[in-house]
Amino acid sequence: MSIARIHRAFAATAVAAVLAVGLTGCVNPFERMMQQGVEDAVEGAVEGATGGDVALGELPEGFPESEIPLIDGEIVFAAGAPSEGEEGWLVTIKSTAADPLAEAIAELEAAGFTADPNLDGVDLQGMALRTNGTWTVWVGGDTDGVAYTVARAE
Repeated sequence: MSIARIHRAFAATAVAAVLAVGLTGCVNPFERMMQQGVEDAVEGAVEGATGGDVALGELPEGFPESEIPLIDGEIVFAAGAPSEGEEGWLVTIKSTAADPLAEAIAELEAAGFTADPNLDGVDLQGMALRTNGTWTVWVGGDTDGVAYTVARAE
């Protein structure tokens, strides 16, 4: 995947995530209908810019759900790049857990993911990196939830 394509993907993803989070407060049916139209437009724009799959409220097609445990909560935003061997995903989950980041790390480790020994002693400031040899998962979060960035391990 080229650097320019990665930059486009992350820029489009960031815009879509901000719009998705901002739209979650809508409650009446008319507002929900308008929200759905905006969500569809955002998904289409990001998919067009990245060639990937974007999903608001659900995991994108191809996400290795059986291999990568996710914390319980509402999927606010998810995007994926479909290139075989270079695939990757971004998933943001709003959680009610007391410490969503700690829970996400614990679930990854319970599934066999381990920390990179090269990062021992490095303060990742609210983020963690775990790998299982097949997948590398960056997870970052706060008391509201977490964001997972998933890529093939090299």
